[in-house]
Parts: sequence; C-alpha cells; structure tokens
Amino acid sequence: MLHNNWAPVVAGLILCGILIVFTLGKSPVFRIDRAGASIIGAIALIGFGVLSFDDAVRSVDYKTIVILFSMMIVVANLKLAGFFELLGNIVLEKVSTKKGLLLSIIIASGVMSAIAINDIVCLLFTPVVLMICHKSQCNPIPHLIGLATASNIGSAATLLGNPQNILIASLSGLSFFSYFYVAGPIAVFGLAATYVIISIIYKGELQGAISRTIHVEESSFHMYLIRKSLLIMLCILIAYMIGYELVLVVSFGAAFLLITRRVNPNKVYTSVDFNLLVIFIGLFVIVGGVEHSGLMDYLMELLPSREINNVSVFALLTIILSNIVSNVPAVLLLKFFIPPVDSDNWWKALALFSTFAGNLTITGSIANLIVVEMAKRQSVVVSAKDYFKVGFPLTLITMILSILWLVFLI
Repeated sequence: MLHNNWAPVVAGLILCGILIVFTLGKSPVFRIDRAGASIIGAIALIGFGVLSFDDAVRSVDYKTIVILFSMMIVVANLKLAGFFELLGNIVLEKVSTKKGLLLSIIIASGVMSAIAINDIVCLLFTPVVLMICHKSQCNPIPHLIGLATASNIGSAATLLGNPQNILIASLSGLSFFSYFYVAGPIAVFGLAATYVIISIIYKGELQGAISRTIHVEESSFHMYLIRKSLLIMLCILIAYMIGYELVLVVSFGAAFLLITRRVNPNKVYTSVDFNLLVIFIGLFVIVGGVEHSGLMDYLMELLPSREINNVSVFALLTIILSNIVSNVPAVLLLKFFIPPVDSDNWWKALALFSTFAGNLTITGSIANLIVVEMAKRQSVVVSAKDYFKVGFPLTLITMILSILWLVFLI
C-alpha cells in the first residue's frame, strides 16, 4: 500500500485523468472511451496500492449493477417485440399537425423514461422520430431536442428513470412513493415547459399540418411479447410501490422474461448496454479509491458545512459537476456531501438536480449524446447552439422550480 501522504495525490491524479476522458468522451491522445477509462482507472488504483483488490470489490454496489442489467433485459424484450415502432405508428395515426407531433413525442418519451432507463428510450425512439420527420417532411431538429429533453425530465419522475436515479435508490434506500411525491409534479411541469419553450423557439418550423398519407415502415409486432413485457414492467412497479426491494422485483421480472420459447436469448443480450455496466463498476472502484485515500476528507474540509446545507449552492454545484463529468460520476462524488441530517430530502434533491442539469448542454447527459449521434449518422446535425437555445431556459426553469418546491416541502 502507498504511504498515506502519497495516496491522495495518486488518487487525485487518476481521478482527474478519468474526468478528462468523461468530459471529452474519449482520450485526447489514445483511443480510450469512457468504459476503457473506467477500467484503466480502477486497475491503476489497485496497481498503485491506493486500495487492495478486496477493497475494490467491496466498493462496487452490486445492487445497482443488477438493477441496471435487469431493466435492460426488460426493455430489450419490448424492443424485440416492436413496441417502440408500434408506438410510432400510433402517434402518426393520432396527430395531424407538427405541433401535435412534437407534443406526442414529448409525452411518449417522458412517460416511457419514467418507467424505463431514459438512455435506452432515446436509443430506441430516435430512429422512429427521424423516420416520421423524414416521411412527413418536418424539420427533425425541434422534435429530436424534444425527445432528448423530455426523456431527461420524464426520467426524473421516478427512481427507475435513469442510471443516476437507480444508483441513488440503491445508495439511499428511498421509497418509490416518497420520491415520486416530490419529483412527479415537477416532472409534469417540466414536460409542459419543454413543449412551450420548443414551440416558441421553433415557431416557424412547427407551423402547419403533416401529411396524412405517410406511414412508418411496416414492422412485425409481436403483440404477445409486448403484452407480456408491459405486464412484467407493471408488476415490477406495483411490487416496488408497495415496498418490495427494487433489486429483487426487477431481477425476478427479467428472469421471468428469459423463460421463453419465442425469443432467441442472444438477441436480448445484444440489446444490453454492457459498456454502461462496465462504466458503473469502474466508477464505483474509482470513487472507492478516492474515498479510501483520504482525498474526499481533504476536499470536505475545504467547504464550510453551512454552504453544503444550502440547497441553492448544492443545486449550483450539481449543475456544474454534472455538465463537466456527466450525471453518474457527479452523483458518485456528490454523495459525500449529503448532510446526515434530513438526508432523504437531500438525496431527492440530488436526483432532481443531477437529472435536470443534463438538459443544460448537449453533453450534459448520455441521453442527449445518443440522440445527437444517431441523428448525425442520418445526416441530421443538432448543433450545440440549437440545443442550448432550448436547454438553458428549460434547465433554469426546472431548477428554480425544484429549489422552491424542495424548500416548501422541507
């Protein structure tokens, strides 16, 4: 093991290197992505003796990993059944105007992101939105921004909506209803604000009707599998609401869906985002090493406790850190600043702030990057400026509302 004086320095240097890769999305020198950086950082901390292998294993919150993996299995079954394409067809049948299309996309992505992981919702919805916009000759940019921002806001409503909320649920032990009671109303208001802001900023592009002759390309919908997957998701939500442990009900639901004669299991596993799971495991070890080295104790001493107990300062710190290193690393670092008194409300604040902060910039959340990168492959460019025009006022409104609502409840 390293000498105590050197451990914080080594841990700090490794953490800085990891944060640079997470900020840029890749190494500026080598071909290393976020998953690779997580692996390298974790192994470096063990190799330099900042923490032992056993300590590294104990640093991993396996409940969070199991919850994420199980949710991916459930959503993968919906994807294979054609649920998201079916939802696109329903949207086209019900809407007749471009504004109506925008509203439908915001509602659909917001609601789905509240009960599934928003990154996966964006991954599956983006091609459908692009196809609809292409066939209806709509400018796809406002609709894609609506998809990204609404998925972030909708995911804030529950502890199942995004990776950082799943992590917070595991770390804090918050109940479904106690969090939903706080976050649900703000998320609904946020979705309404998303529609109003985009409608104002892209007023010209959203005028007029869409063609009623267009159709989403024919897909084979497996209604039995759709019903089965939705029923399992509903059972997971109900079991979680009445008090069963999330990791148990989600893993049981995923296991049940794997008992089938209709679906090739390899197709399910192909839809699992193993990169995200690797990132989580690596980050757990890295943050565990930083904590074990004493670096967090040193940083805590630099910040007066009265500032940490100020919800506005906490919100600002969360916005800055979430947009520098992304939501999940920000939560792993900010968990050390949760005051021991009235900690449940501070965990709720962290879940809300870290999620809404993701709407500020195009790199603020993985969901944003998924939408932008997938659109780019089809020659649709959503620029940072396009996104910021919507993201800045939306983040400002939702963060102010969150602060006022939390202060009122506390």
